[in-house]
Amino acid sequence: MTETADTGRGGGVERRVRVVLVDDHRMFRTGVQAEIGRTEQTGVEVVGEAADVDQAVTVITSTRPEVVLLDVHLPGGGGVEVLRRCATLMASADSPVRFLALSVSDAAEDVIGVIRGGARGYVTKTITGTDLVDSIFRVQEGDAVFSPRLAGFVLDAFASTDAPPVDEDLDRLTQREREVLRLIARGYAYKEIAKQLFISVKTVESHVSAVLRKLQLSNRHELTRWATARRLV
Repeated sequence: MTETADTGRGGGVERRVRVVLVDDHRMFRTGVQAEIGRTEQTGVEVVGEAADVDQAVTVITSTRPEVVLLDVHLPGGGGVEVLRRCATLMASADSPVRFLALSVSDAAEDVIGVIRGGARGYVTKTITGTDLVDSIFRVQEGDAVFSPRLAGFVLDAFASTDAPPVDEDLDRLTQREREVLRLIARGYAYKEIAKQLFISVKTVESHVSAVLRKLQLSNRHELTRWATARRLV
């Protein structure tokens, strides 16, 4: 894990990142854009905004940004629900969408909740524009970024639990097969899965057949029970 730096990274290489801003307060969204704009040559382009969970999922799916700035508390289920519904985008091998929580809350349960949901970092709204831009680029590059005191919550939370056991059955599946498995277990039809993953229905069928064969299951109902028991849904 890395903490946010005091200043943006230097160097002559121009960096670009496309960002979606998710927050239910319009004035705050406007303020973030203005603050980012004050940082000279940021290379950060805000390509979409959203004020609730449904809007967020729609905008993120349609624009596929590199980074999403995500508030924790949102109408429709909160930031954790956005993460859950965008799980396949986060898992994309080619162009993953990464999430950075940006919230007024510094409560441990909020921090742990979104990190377990898949966010790459968590910073509070007291962050400066320069530090925010630096955090966005760090998350884009795959770093885990936290405001200094919040990193301790995450370390304590994961240190207090045993490391998850190796699941040999799950390890047999490819990343794409795991994505299909999760969507099947959530009740998606083959056509819906194909649309979500930008693949054909025939390819979905092939993945499902492979998953059933590898896990020695007979049908999607057994598959759903298997996934639920492992909390993969």
